Amino acid sequence: MKERQKAIQIFLAGVESVKPDNLINRFVSINQNILQIENIAFDLSSIQNIFVVGAGKASAAMALAIENILGSRITTGHIVTKYDHSVPLKFIEVTEAGHPVPDENGVRGTEQILSIVHKAGKDDLVICLISGGGSALLADVPEGCTLDDLKSLSTVLLKTGANINEMNCIRKHLSKVKGGQLAKSAFPARVVSLILSDVICDPLDVIASGPTAPDPTTFEDALSIVRKYRIENDIPGQILSVLRDGYDKKRQETLKQSDEMFLLTSNLIIGTNLLALKTAKEKAESLGFNARILTNALDGDVKDVANYIIECINRVGQEKSNGKTCLLFAGEPTIKIEGNGLGGRNQHLALMMAKNLEDRPGITFLSGGTDGSDGPTEATGAVVDSFTSKNASILSMNMDQYISDCDSYHFFKQEGGLIITGPTQTNVMDLMVVLIDH
Repeated sequence: MKERQKAIQIFLAGVESVKPDNLINRFVSINQNILQIENIAFDLSSIQNIFVVGAGKASAAMALAIENILGSRITTGHIVTKYDHSVPLKFIEVTEAGHPVPDENGVRGTEQILSIVHKAGKDDLVICLISGGGSALLADVPEGCTLDDLKSLSTVLLKTGANINEMNCIRKHLSKVKGGQLAKSAFPARVVSLILSDVICDPLDVIASGPTAPDPTTFEDALSIVRKYRIENDIPGQILSVLRDGYDKKRQETLKQSDEMFLLTSNLIIGTNLLALKTAKEKAESLGFNARILTNALDGDVKDVANYIIECINRVGQEKSNGKTCLLFAGEPTIKIEGNGLGGRNQHLALMMAKNLEDRPGITFLSGGTDGSDGPTEATGAVVDSFTSKNASILSMNMDQYISDCDSYHFFKQEGGLIITGPTQTNVMDLMVVLIDH
């Protein structure tokens, strides 16, 4: 059990390093009426209004950090965050909304954001705070569709196993705010986006569906993804009609690199999973482990991810070195939901790893979402070792059945391996920790 606790400590150290207050204070400061955002300097005497908008699971905490720096210099602002992720703010309004399925609050909050940026003029500054989850939270309904259509689409996409790039390609082409269109609404104001990345390789157009970034994808790409997963008959017909109209040039494309508003837009990534991994590595070393970062771009189906991690563990075993080893991974696996159970990709991955480790003492595995939530549960993830299968046997629990039912949450709820942190106010994908005691 001590190793489980050490794995949790390593995970939490990584999460703490990417909290918004730590990150924003590194990038934003004021000195003698000069606002410095990384290498961009603004003379506040020439700025008429400062508007702060944003969306994502970390956006409320990001807004608080900005308020602590700018204070009453903020004219007004509005951000949309996930339920139970808000923090008290003085100058910026907050709407809590649905995630991962959009809801009415998300639509209303997005309308508030658009009403603010539409007011911005050439002497104004718009600071946009973007983090993971923003794509669902920044919700608007395309003409000819309903919110229920968007909800149905989200539910279908979440079950297909589509990755975030694919999901957000479709979302961008059903929106008037994503795919660079928030920057268009703010034009001719100066726009600076501070971005916390929850996407592998940090593509600006994919994080929260790129509201202030040019979009290289097209309606044709979106339709190709629909065909790839064979969901033409599963998604609402009006959604499909919008995509087909766009393909036929009857609807406006998302914004591209050549559009003039991007001359006045700066997108700055202030936090990634690599920073979390480096801090986790330092924590592991302080606990006496020989720590290695193996990848910050783990993706693919959880079955393939579990096999890859086992291969990495096996290679360490072949080294026959003394001491303790910590292997660190980060990324965002996907899961195709086939059962009727409850869980999330981290809990499901941990359950699959528990099956692989049932006859391998001395190995501990943890997988958790850095945002503090995993799937539609209150759990962050789970931690397992060779004792997990023994506990399951004692409790007369069939691990294979829980795996096939995609019911990892109820398994760990009984077995005891759940990790519950509550909302962390950050989001840089998932972090996996392997501890090996030779």
